[in-house]
This record gives sequence, C-alpha cells and structure tokens, in this order.
Amino acid sequence: MFKKKFAAIAAGAALTALALAGCSAPAAETPEAGANSDIKICVYTHGDGGTFWSVAQKGAEAAAADLGVELDYQGSTNDAAKQASTIEAGPAAGCDGIAASAPDPEAIKSAMLAADAAGIPTVTMNSGSAVFKDLGAFTHVGQDEIIAGREAGLKFNELGVKHVLCPIQEAGNVGLEERCAGLAETFNGKAENFNLDGGLADLTAASAKLQAALTADPTIDAVFALNADIAAKAVLPAAEAAGVTLKIGTVDMSPEALDAIAAGTMEFAIDQQQYAQGYQSVVLLFLNLTNGHELGGGLPVYTGPGFVTADNVALVKELVAAGTR
Repeated sequence: MFKKKFAAIAAGAALTALALAGCSAPAAETPEAGANSDIKICVYTHGDGGTFWSVAQKGAEAAAADLGVELDYQGSTNDAAKQASTIEAGPAAGCDGIAASAPDPEAIKSAMLAADAAGIPTVTMNSGSAVFKDLGAFTHVGQDEIIAGREAGLKFNELGVKHVLCPIQEAGNVGLEERCAGLAETFNGKAENFNLDGGLADLTAASAKLQAALTADPTIDAVFALNADIAAKAVLPAAEAAGVTLKIGTVDMSPEALDAIAAGTMEFAIDQQQYAQGYQSVVLLFLNLTNGHELGGGLPVYTGPGFVTADNVALVKELVAAGTR
C-alpha cells in the first residue's frame, strides 16, 4: 500500500540514519509542517502512560513531528481486549500503518491479521519479537526478552550470587515469562519464578509478599525485578524490612531505580531504550508507506538490551531528565 507522496521519500531517506538511532532530526532537516499530513500512523500499545510508556510515546511523537505525519497513539493499560478493539478499529479510523505491542499475542491476533488483509502495513513493538510474523507484521522493534534474561543471568554470575528470585508482576505476560526463562538459561545457580501478579497496582502489598518470601528462604541472595517500580518500591523496601542484603537487578528504569544504582543499593538496570522503540516504529512504517521498505530482513530490529550500571548511570540520569531515556 503506497502513498502517492514522492516528496516524502526524500524526507524519509534523509532521516533514516538518525531515526534508526532513535534520534530526532535537526530542525533544518524537519519536513515542512503538514508535508506528509495525509499519512496517519497509529501506535496502539498495552502501555499505561507511566514511567516507561510515556518515554516510548515521546519517541513516537518525535518521529511523527520529524516526518510531518499524523500520529494516533493510544495505550490500553494492560487491557488486552481494549487494545484489540482499538487495533480492530484502526482501518476505519484511517490508519495507514499500525504499530502494536504484543504481550498477549492471541488477544490481538485477529485484529492485526485483519489490518494486514486490508493492506495496512504493521509492525510489533516492545513485546512480540517471537510472534510478529504470526501477527502479519513485517518486523518487530524492541528487545528480545529471552536475550535480555540471558544477559541478566550472566550479570548475576559475575556478581557471585547463588539464588535469584524472578517476580512476575503480570500473569500471562509472555514477555515477562521470557525474561525469567532467559535468566534460567544462563544463571549458574538457582533461578526461581515468583508470582507477584497485580504487584504494580499495589506496591505495598507486593513488598509485603516479597518480604515474606525473603524471610522464609534465607538462601535467596538476589532478585531480578522485571519492572523498575517493582525493583525500587517493592524489592528494596522488602529487603530492608527482612533485614537481608540482596544483589538487585531490574528491567527498565525509573528515577528511583537510577538513584539506587548510583547509591550502590541496586546493581543494574536493563535498558531496552523505549524512546527508540516508539521512534523507530513510526519511521519503519513511514518508509514502508512511502518507499516500499520492509526493514529488518524478516528479523526483529533490536533496541536492547543495554545496561545501566554505576559506570554510566550519571549520563543516563541526565537523559532521563530530558525525557528521552
């Protein structure tokens, strides 16, 4: 499905290198306002607009502004049925391209395949690296969760710990399960999944549940949190209340988690660079619509995992304050 918008091709080519690095273009290279305003790109995620997703949204908005396209961004706050209905309504709403996260692929599969059947190019983002082809998408933008978990396992090996707890705060989220599975593949000690379903909705209750687990099993000497708020607002208080010393790693970042890394009470955060996920998703769809590109070569376009440690936390904190990390 091609737009008869040949001026957009040159703009897209000029921006490609910057876009694939997750960077906004200089003002001089930004397309004339409204130049591609007849192109509508829709980004429909399971996001909640919090610390992580607000940055991904900023990336999508920056790419849309740089390219001069219309953007419709909507999150569904982990409501798979709502996300599916939003995607399903996309073709009628005028979406020319759709990017969607896929933590529950089966829930959105029929809606994504319907968009593909209607000639609307799609990509998955953030979650869905293993199933994007099944959903009709030509690529995935994000982090492979198995790889992220494997790298975390290697980090914990370096830290010399023996028993890592892996709390899963959202039951049925394939991406979270894959992180723990990857951890178990490379960690030399015991990697134990822990049910923390609903933990983000009640961090106090989550902390109490973790405290009970740490008290009951003193062999636990590390926790791999799958969310920065869980790490900083549930795991850290639980360890303090239980009177234990833990090595803590997390996926994603928050101001509190970065402060903990700087203070030495948390070891690392995996950065999947969500600003780039939002930015690249819009650019890849734009290039497909204007120039027929299907980038990725049938494989995902990875934005991570990167690691934030004591060595680079000061720089990353500056970028977080700017809203792009």
